[in-house]
Amino acid sequence: MKIIGTGSALPKKVLTNDMLSGIVETSDEWIRTRTGIRERRVLSDETLTDLALEAARKSVESAGVNASDIDYIMCHNVCNDAMTPSLAAMINKELGANCPTVDLNAACTGFIYALDMADSLMKTGKARNILIVCAEQPSHFVDWTQRETCVLFGDAVGAVVVTQSDDDCFFKMSTQYTDALYCSDAWHDTPFQKCKKENNFLYMRGRDVFRMAVTNCCKDIKYVFEKSGISSSEVSYFLLHQANLRILEAVRHEMNVAEDKFPMNLDKYGNTSSASIPLLMDELNKAGKLHRGDLLVLSAFGAGFTSGAGVIKW
Repeated sequence: MKIIGTGSALPKKVLTNDMLSGIVETSDEWIRTRTGIRERRVLSDETLTDLALEAARKSVESAGVNASDIDYIMCHNVCNDAMTPSLAAMINKELGANCPTVDLNAACTGFIYALDMADSLMKTGKARNILIVCAEQPSHFVDWTQRETCVLFGDAVGAVVVTQSDDDCFFKMSTQYTDALYCSDAWHDTPFQKCKKENNFLYMRGRDVFRMAVTNCCKDIKYVFEKSGISSSEVSYFLLHQANLRILEAVRHEMNVAEDKFPMNLDKYGNTSSASIPLLMDELNKAGKLHRGDLLVLSAFGAGFTSGAGVIKW
């Protein structure tokens, strides 16, 4: 399997650190020194579905295929515009792809989970071209009175088209239950059960997340190196989930990777959950920095606690 097209879409509203200081007790200096984030995008007069369709169309165009050539659509999102139909189904309708669709939820690791599932579908001969769309709106489930979480996240969509090839790719995923990072939803009451409504915002214990993120990213990357037989020197780029500058730098130093192989964009977009890696990939593609045959190492972590890594060829 290899990647043949990328696309992304961002909300128009830019929310800077200084603007955030008018919403919650914080400052540009407080946010930058702890996270590396300067600004992020948040939904205002557009919807997540609007952005998802835009990114999907761009990735199909970038791949040089038609919608009718897409055999499967996978959409990853933590918080969708609707419970049903799925976001993937809505994209399928608007694109006119007429193929099977499914929504996934593996938190910020979702893009890597989707790639692994796409690879499995291709190896069984059930699909040749697969569209993966990661559409996230974390601005809708953070508590805007708590600076520890609301300053971290941004809304975005990243998409790729992958196709069958003779190139091997390797993935590793894991899930370990933890209460260090979670978000409880509040459903409607029934005659038989009352829903818990005390806290339906994202909750995070930052120090625990930092420790688990660095440990799991390094462990997962080393695993895919071992299984694939490649070395760090053969990798063109390490594309990690853009969550926090301190986490990214800790992983980079632990893996002994040069800065030019470790691109980042969280300063502009913040943590965009599963959209962060395909969004970064699309930026590199548009800048002409990705070339056919490049090896990419991907690594992410998120609520669950999920983590995953992969090696894939561009």
